[in-house]
Amino acid sequence: MDFDTIAAIATPLGEGGIAIIRVSGPDAVEAVDKIFKGRKSLSTVDSHTIHYGHLVDESGEVLEEVMVSVMRAPRTFTREDVVEVNCHGGIVSVKRVLDLVLAQGVRMAEPGEFTKRAFLNGRIDLSQAEAVIDLIRAKTDRAMKVAVNQVQGKLSKLIGQLRHQLIELMAHIEVTIDYPEHDVDEVTRNLLSEKSRWVQDEIGKLLRTAKQGKILREGLSTVIVGRPNVGKSSLLNSLLQEVKAIVTDIPGTTRDIIEEYVNVRGVPLRLVDTAGIRETEDIVERIGVERSREMLSQADLVLLVLNFGEKLTEEDRNLLTVVKPMNAIIIVNKTDLPQKIDLDEVRNLAGDLPLVTISVKEEKGIEQLEEAISSLFFAGSVQSDDLTYVSNARHIQLLNEAHRTIGEAIDAVESGLPVDMVAFDIRRTWELLGEVVGDAVSDDLVSQIFSQFCLGK
Repeated sequence: MDFDTIAAIATPLGEGGIAIIRVSGPDAVEAVDKIFKGRKSLSTVDSHTIHYGHLVDESGEVLEEVMVSVMRAPRTFTREDVVEVNCHGGIVSVKRVLDLVLAQGVRMAEPGEFTKRAFLNGRIDLSQAEAVIDLIRAKTDRAMKVAVNQVQGKLSKLIGQLRHQLIELMAHIEVTIDYPEHDVDEVTRNLLSEKSRWVQDEIGKLLRTAKQGKILREGLSTVIVGRPNVGKSSLLNSLLQEVKAIVTDIPGTTRDIIEEYVNVRGVPLRLVDTAGIRETEDIVERIGVERSREMLSQADLVLLVLNFGEKLTEEDRNLLTVVKPMNAIIIVNKTDLPQKIDLDEVRNLAGDLPLVTISVKEEKGIEQLEEAISSLFFAGSVQSDDLTYVSNARHIQLLNEAHRTIGEAIDAVESGLPVDMVAFDIRRTWELLGEVVGDAVSDDLVSQIFSQFCLGK
């Protein structure tokens, strides 16, 4: 497959020690060699070597002091010739280098085009390519571990094994249809039932990791709710270990939504500190309360904060009723104050929801809260490094369809339907699994996936 030569900045913009401009394509070495002055011409150097020199413009004026890496196809990420120009970090210096490279007939890369070329050139499959962006966006060690496993092809290998079994089943069906005189129909049916169930079980195992995988990939939308002045903003600051929300004794201080990411025992939480939910005549605060109610309905996890030093109010009781069917943890804060709350009533209203007592002021109970959050969603099973986690929504949808179609094949076999009718569901399952790794996907889908990447990736 022939491509033109592209370039982009591969490091974040801004001041830094080093910035990298990546160039990939058939003319990558030639284009940079035109503006590079060093001891050797880049066209003569060995692959996978780095060289000191300067970049000069058409007049011969030195623009930058650089280190240039030369990597020749096919042993590169894109399986094309790749040159990486390491220059000083800084908005002006990096822009000047990029402009100079582009002036040599090189085109600016589109978002994700380097990874797209790696996919189109057979360096990685689509599931590995999608994992690259997960690796970049990982917010916890566990999320990074999942992404690294997928980049290395752990999911792809398992999908390949499942598809191989399905190909063998289709071959047996063809033999049964083409050579009925050999009377292998019963043997084929037994094999179909056994192998199809194995494929279904393996797909089922992947789907059972989907909830955890999606959480690790996207984070839990976690809403902190409660009446005003129960310590919601203080709890947010405590979990973040920095002051992000204003804390005062005045009810209604938090009037808007505050969002921050935090890592709790390897679980990424998108923490949302909401305005205190109460009846109010203040127009601005009322808008904040309505937004809090809206966020509450969309949350993956609700942290309902109550005040240890106050009796339960009707607003507290209403909130307990609202969150009872949700994934929620009841937090009784301010245990440093004399107890006025009736914990037995709280437990009765909360039902089976976890209840944790804390004092943000004295930093007590925060570890128990973190353990409750981790246990609520993972119950320790996330610790297994052997599991292949599915975290991508596209993969989950395709695997659900594949699980359904292989189930229909099993039903057809056990109902005694002709094996040629079973073949349709077997083949459809094989195709769906192929879409996960990109064996059969539309150009529009490929473009949509890679458009989410940054320019330099």
